[in-house]
Amino acid sequence: MNACVRAVVRAALYRSVETVGVSRGYSGLWSGDAQALTSRSVGGIARWGGTILQTARCEEFCTPEGFQKGINNIRTLGIEGLVVIGGDGSLRGARELHNAGIPCVGAPASIDNDICGTDMAIGTDTATNTILEALDKIKDTASAHQRAFVVGVMGRRSGYLALAAGVAGGAEMVIVPERPMSMEEIVKEMAQARERGKPHFIIVVAEGARPTATDICECLNTVAGPKYEARLTVLGHVQRGGSPTAADRLLATKLGASAVEMLLSGQSGIMVGIRAGRPVAMPLDEVLAEERPADEELVRLEEMMAL
Repeated sequence: MNACVRAVVRAALYRSVETVGVSRGYSGLWSGDAQALTSRSVGGIARWGGTILQTARCEEFCTPEGFQKGINNIRTLGIEGLVVIGGDGSLRGARELHNAGIPCVGAPASIDNDICGTDMAIGTDTATNTILEALDKIKDTASAHQRAFVVGVMGRRSGYLALAAGVAGGAEMVIVPERPMSMEEIVKEMAQARERGKPHFIIVVAEGARPTATDICECLNTVAGPKYEARLTVLGHVQRGGSPTAADRLLATKLGASAVEMLLSGQSGIMVGIRAGRPVAMPLDEVLAEERPADEELVRLEEMMAL
């Protein structure tokens, strides 16, 4: 997100527009916590993980009184337009502010890549590469000890991270929320891999998938028949941090600069996404009305590459 913040500030300053950064998202709007941002205050931040503005949930902002307080603070601070960087909840807040007469443009940030209207969200590529690095290391151990490893990754509603990292990392199986599997199918595929002479068996499981990574590991260690000894690795919040990749920095920069251009051209109630490498605008109503489907091309590749 820092690369996006940097792009917003510098694209605005390039057009002689002042910028302020709101701390902790809607919590900062509710409390009026904001400060001026200059070209120097965002210098060098593109290489940092997380966000210098920080983030927080704000139950007060979800109430009519808290929402109105946020709008009053926006006007008191002299804010004429907002760039809201975030996922589903953040974009829903942006839509409500737009409906209340505050110009808003959203920029998608979600490591799960579960937001409609964009090919890729900020943070997804960095998280995918973090998982891939872990899979490469796990595979060394799995092969040496002839074990199965069940690797739990983020993805409550979307299996993009699991699929992308699983295909790139050569996993034998990927289980995602969009495509539940039975334990019988998992055990059968593992037995067939053993018969094909595979020295290991890597299963990548998104956190919203069924069965869960924990359930799979427990079952594999109790089922009878030819199998691998199984180990569980849950990557957790390590996926959310670290220095962003070049692809993420470029994506965030494009989205931030485009969001400023759209705001200054009078557009609002939209999200700027990326399609075929180019920024595009999509109404927030449409973005929030749909659920992003599974990437069928990745599903097809995962099935072929697992042989």
